[in-house]
Amino acid sequence: MWFCLPIVAQEQASLSSSPDAMTSTSLIGIGTTRILDTYITPEQFSGTGFSYLNIRERVKDNRRWNTITEHELDLSSTDDRSGNITMLEGSYNLYWGFYCKWNLLADRLHLQTGGVLNACLGFLYDMTASNNPAQARAAVNFMPSAITTYDLTLWQQRFVIRYELNLPLMGMMFSPNYGQSYYEIFSLGNYDHNIVPTTCVCAPNIRQQITLDWQASKRWTVRVGYLGNYQQTAVNNLKQHVYTHRLLIGVVRRLVR
Repeated sequence: MWFCLPIVAQEQASLSSSPDAMTSTSLIGIGTTRILDTYITPEQFSGTGFSYLNIRERVKDNRRWNTITEHELDLSSTDDRSGNITMLEGSYNLYWGFYCKWNLLADRLHLQTGGVLNACLGFLYDMTASNNPAQARAAVNFMPSAITTYDLTLWQQRFVIRYELNLPLMGMMFSPNYGQSYYEIFSLGNYDHNIVPTTCVCAPNIRQQITLDWQASKRWTVRVGYLGNYQQTAVNNLKQHVYTHRLLIGVVRRLVR
């Protein structure tokens, strides 16, 4: 039930000659999605999904701490193994990350460690089911995070390789209980452990991203990469996973303050 997309991207301070600059990143992604939600059906679904990301980071060369704000929209259309049932998935993720950074190897290697607060809203919808055809997705989560980047020059062009890893720690999520309908929850007001604390044991969600940046000019950078987001939960005797793989392409723009 975790929102998913991903992604906590940034333009590194080494690409900026200004002590205070804002970077704005826009990325689109396409790739595969795999879904399981036993509240709706025990069937597994797979198909194609699309993502849009908008990331903003304030770069401060003379400070150790950075913050990143990220908005992610995802939409997928998937089918069961027989191809007779279609499941739609949509989600919105807000990420806010706080990082401490270290510059190593003559300012070419950059390491950032910190944490990300993630708020998620979304849905799953079985287009053919008449009984419990939809499932809501809502959660907040705290995820330890690490980002490593390396600056290099090839053919007199400047590139940045970046790897990011976010791991689960703790949070809270909404979930109906086994056999409980949404009518019972919202119309009758029958609460049955529907706000569930989560940990890395019952919600082992992992995100990883690897990208390559090419600095086309002082203000514009072209970014390509891969995002893997593996969301899975087992609460209230229900299981859910949403696995997404995305190929990303977009631009990073420096907004000097």
